[in-house]
Amino acid sequence: MRGLYLVTPDWDDTRQLLEITELALRGGATIVQYRHKTADASLRQEQAECLLALCRSYQRPFIINDHVDLCLALDADGIHVGGTDASVAQVRAAVGPGKIVGASCYGSLELARDAYRDGASYVAFGGFYPSRVKKYPVNTAPEIVAQAKTDIPLPSVVIGGMTRDNAAPLVAQRADMIAAISSIYLAGDPQSAARGFAELFAKI
Repeated sequence: MRGLYLVTPDWDDTRQLLEITELALRGGATIVQYRHKTADASLRQEQAECLLALCRSYQRPFIINDHVDLCLALDADGIHVGGTDASVAQVRAAVGPGKIVGASCYGSLELARDAYRDGASYVAFGGFYPSRVKKYPVNTAPEIVAQAKTDIPLPSVVIGGMTRDNAAPLVAQRADMIAAISSIYLAGDPQSAARGFAELFAKI
């Protein structure tokens, strides 16, 4: 688990969503998380099925945000849970040992330690910078990445307003993955934007 961690925007246009996601995969995105907070069940099912097929064709893991039932129904590769969702322990029990389980830990090493104890596969920290998409406190200290490497034997994801330039110092602290939404989906050249993130890891 290393490189660009692509998170989808709240787009209802499935064809556009798939087109940009494929460009990002061509550019080097290594994992895709389907996140659509306002979709109804029908649209969520349709988009998740299409994205899963796309990720399978590129042999990239496909993660679903929040919806454990959908993850299991589609046999997706994993699930990501936030602080207000079901606990990591509950989700791990539901999906079994073979699925990826990611946990949002915000700016808290304590949450990350708990997630590791409860069976998480990776921990996500942020927000680090203001986002054009998500609203959240921008109060995560960059030093948490290096601290987590010392304390927690799990891959780490950094999220929140990520650009190629502002993500570079976090990669230098050994962040394993950079989560991005608008820097890819709103880019003029999504494939090139994805390649730019991937190149940060090639230099390490």
